[in-house]
Amino acid sequence: MMQVRLPDGSVVEHPAGTTVAEVLQSISARLAREAVAAKVNGEVIDLGTRLSGPQVELTALTLNDPEGLEVARHSCAHVMAEAVCALWPRTKLAYGPPVENGFYYDIELDHSLTPDDFLAIEAKMQQIAKENRPFRRCDMPRAAAMEKLRTEGNPYKIDNAQRADGDTLSFYVTGEPGTGHFEDLCRGPHVPSTGRIGAFKVMQVAGAYWHGDASKQQLQRVYGTTFPDKKALKAYLDQMEEARKRDHRKLGQELGLFFLDPLVGPGLVLWKPRGAVVRRVLESFILEELLKRGYQPVYTPQIAKLDLYRTSGHFPYYKDSQYPPIFESDIARKLNDLWEATTARGEADGFSRDEKRLIDEIGRAYPNVGQKLCEKKLQPGPGMGHHNQQVVRELLAESDGYLLRPMNCPHHIRVYASEAHSYRELPIRIAEFGQVYRYEQSGELSGMTRVRGFCQDDAHLFCTPDQLLDEVAGCVDMAKLVLHVVGLKDYRVRVGLRDDSDKYIGSAENWARAQEAVLAAVKSSGMNYAVETGEAAFYGPKIDFIVKDCIGREWQLGTVQVDYNLPERFDLKYIGDDNREHRPVMVHRAPFGSLERFIGILIEHLAGAFPLWLAPIQARVCSISAKSKEYAQWVYDVCRAAPLRVELDNSDERIGSKIRDAAMMKIPYILVVGEQEAADKTVNVRTREGKQYGNCALPQFLAACAVEIATRGEAAPGEADQTPPT
Repeated sequence: MMQVRLPDGSVVEHPAGTTVAEVLQSISARLAREAVAAKVNGEVIDLGTRLSGPQVELTALTLNDPEGLEVARHSCAHVMAEAVCALWPRTKLAYGPPVENGFYYDIELDHSLTPDDFLAIEAKMQQIAKENRPFRRCDMPRAAAMEKLRTEGNPYKIDNAQRADGDTLSFYVTGEPGTGHFEDLCRGPHVPSTGRIGAFKVMQVAGAYWHGDASKQQLQRVYGTTFPDKKALKAYLDQMEEARKRDHRKLGQELGLFFLDPLVGPGLVLWKPRGAVVRRVLESFILEELLKRGYQPVYTPQIAKLDLYRTSGHFPYYKDSQYPPIFESDIARKLNDLWEATTARGEADGFSRDEKRLIDEIGRAYPNVGQKLCEKKLQPGPGMGHHNQQVVRELLAESDGYLLRPMNCPHHIRVYASEAHSYRELPIRIAEFGQVYRYEQSGELSGMTRVRGFCQDDAHLFCTPDQLLDEVAGCVDMAKLVLHVVGLKDYRVRVGLRDDSDKYIGSAENWARAQEAVLAAVKSSGMNYAVETGEAAFYGPKIDFIVKDCIGREWQLGTVQVDYNLPERFDLKYIGDDNREHRPVMVHRAPFGSLERFIGILIEHLAGAFPLWLAPIQARVCSISAKSKEYAQWVYDVCRAAPLRVELDNSDERIGSKIRDAAMMKIPYILVVGEQEAADKTVNVRTREGKQYGNCALPQFLAACAVEIATRGEAAPGEADQTPPT
């Protein structure tokens, strides 16, 4: 018999080989009906899977569970693929995974799909769902499966199979063979039947390349989504429609904030004057806070020698998302290739094929360098990996490459290392609005929220181990302040810890200390938080702020990271009270994350209607007629001297048109002036939302604005007693 432990801690016994569905049926018929998959010993599997082992832990997953919904989205991708193949039989399927909020399938098809085709695809999907055909898993020996795929002649599925691990390959079949069934190479898992995929909709179609290789034939990527029921689907579609209206790319153009120029390059933002004002005000706000909290601003270059990033570990760790290095010479390029090959080999026996080839090429083309390699005893064999890397790096010191910086931290480390430090000076807090560059794939770029060049409000703190908890707490407090001030008050905290993979640097001891410090900091802050294993940075654990905007979407913004590893890699020191050298601990923090992403998200959260203190134009003066133009000019001059960011509309347009234009440009206050206002030396105040405060003296309006700006929106003209200023 097999013991099955349930989420409530109870244990039931079943014979080995019992399916998950049979176990659930024995517990509750309703649970068996609602379940779409299960988690067994931490792995999500089909309900038809037979259980084995003396003990298993089992949790049923329904469409209301995130993991259950992800399984349904994967299954819905299959149903959509079947529908497309039925409508266009010459379709070749490539790849169809679930993704956040939905799924997609890449296909090769001569017919260019458009939204006009979506209704036909959805109708066919509805028919397939109504048939409620079972999803059945079929495992085949690798050789037989490969022969089957070669016979079918789909190069994409052959490629997928060749990349898969294991001695067997799995196919999922919907329905019975010979009865119009559909099958697809797939690892699964899937829902029990096609009728269990939920309420779905085909969303859009876009271009894609196989494995992102633009030299290959372009595919069509068909996106869709599914939710537990029609109500949940409608709520999501309503959210998407609201998001479309708030799209920062659209509003950025309409409000003159920024633009992306194809001639400049994708993912490289050009800030227009109004957008630059928003950015400058945010920078001023954060800089003021930094100075209050003892930070020291610095400026560092946007490019550095490649060896700086070899030391930090950013190169080649982030190689695929960095701009290619610029090498000083051809030998520098070849030596770097040799260093990478040596690094990739690690401590394996002998030289790798790439190492042998590069050593021979260097020896033939550059005999002097080849001789130096021999003299410095570049050696194969276990235990020589680190030695060989150092040999190559010593030669690279004579001629190396340069890299557009992907991170600011190595530069700040070198600022710290430029002087000797005593424990009395610590903590040292170094801050910079640092521009960095990442070569994101073109398909991943999105307005200002995913770019190739961006500015981080970056800071790095160097402290003693005893100071660490207070420093992390201060960084967390700063991140909370930033979110509160801009009105992003709905957020959760994620603590990212390392998993067992080999993507991290540093010793287990350093990681244990860093993770302990991070957990202690969030516990002492009183914040609710969730721990997510595998979400750490490659050098240390982190605290991320996941912000929910006004339409319910989540964004990762501010971050705080604890790092014992980079101080060790750069051999950072300070003299302690025992007059001996000690290693500082490093804290990375960026409350905004990046200014581009932060402002893009803020545009959508506020629908472009920035609060007065942050608005690029805070007021517009509109004259009613030619007779009030001179007074309007005077009002404009006084407001500008106040100082207020103000515009003047003295055009000959009708006043209604002027007011509408100012409201569409999201200008907080519209000051209408006519002959009566000129005679009384007043202004008629209204807001972009249409609220009218009536006439008030200009000095009183300016005083109220000054209070609203100083309090960052806590007070607005006339709101204290709900009467207009007089």
